Amino acid sequence: MKHLSALVSCSLLLAGAPALAQSPAAPPPVANAELKTADGKDVGTATLTQTPDGVRIAIAVKGLPPGEHAFHVHAVGKCEAPGFTSAGPHFNPENKKHGKLNHEGHHAGDMDNVSIPANGNLTLTVVNKDITLDKGKPNSVFQAAGTTLVVHANKDDYTTDPAGNAGDRIACGVITEGPAKAR
Repeated sequence: MKHLSALVSCSLLLAGAPALAQSPAAPPPVANAELKTADGKDVGTATLTQTPDGVRIAIAVKGLPPGEHAFHVHAVGKCEAPGFTSAGPHFNPENKKHGKLNHEGHHAGDMDNVSIPANGNLTLTVVNKDITLDKGKPNSVFQAAGTTLVVHANKDDYTTDPAGNAGDRIACGVITEGPAKAR
């Protein structure tokens, strides 16, 4: 009888194996940042999602000055007013030069400029192939010091080291693990 019971148990386990093999994959890692101005005004959000091509950053901002602005990942997870200098330099785990046009490479946190329309509102998705949400990797945004997303007053010239002549930091958000909290 013990053999029959063991045989039935094994059969049930094997019958369930295909279902286990086809269970849905774990969702990709996500992070978020709430962007604020130096006076504490909420100006937008960013949702970061790991993809096979890099980190997809979906941003939605409102009330920012129109025009072309630099948009970077910075190396410290602090957004202290008034100038957000607490966010540190661009995220640069490979110690490269600044600017996507630099023949020596560029910072992992260097991204294309964003163009804010006349109404100050923008929804945009970009992919940064040089960063990851996978913890423990040198280019992970989850470093001990944290990381931030920063919008600058001016456009990035894509060449000048260390920051592309992008000007003041006008919005900042600390990158935190997980989805944004419901408001």
